[in-house]
Amino acid sequence: MSICFRTAIAAAFLFPAVAIAQKPKKAVAPPALQAEFDGFIAKFRAALKANDSAAVSGMTRFPFEHDSSYPDSAQFRAKAYPAIFTPKTRDCIQRGKAVYDRDGDSHDNYFIFCGKNIFTFTKMSSSFLFVEIGAND
Repeated sequence: MSICFRTAIAAAFLFPAVAIAQKPKKAVAPPALQAEFDGFIAKFRAALKANDSAAVSGMTRFPFEHDSSYPDSAQFRAKAYPAIFTPKTRDCIQRGKAVYDRDGDSHDNYFIFCGKNIFTFTKMSSSFLFVEIGAND
């Protein structure tokens, strides 16, 4: 058996193992952070179930999505809430599994995927807040 043939056979078995070994690890939230988020999302979901725009806005960062159209809770409740939180979306967030990740700026985030949207919840200094909706591409 030639050296080239043996090298090719060894490489065929080695490359899949290297690819598996280099697969990025799924981020895991520390238990205390997970417990804090679990408490937050339970309240957020209860507010959505009750269709309570005031409670949801109380758990939202302003200006919402850094948009001057939604500088405060009143504008959010009047304009954004009815457009964003349709019955279908509220139901999706109720059922959706939150996925944890830590971004490059060391922010702890949870994401809930609903159709074409990603709802982002970020740990701020005092608590978690609903911070933005992104495109699920």
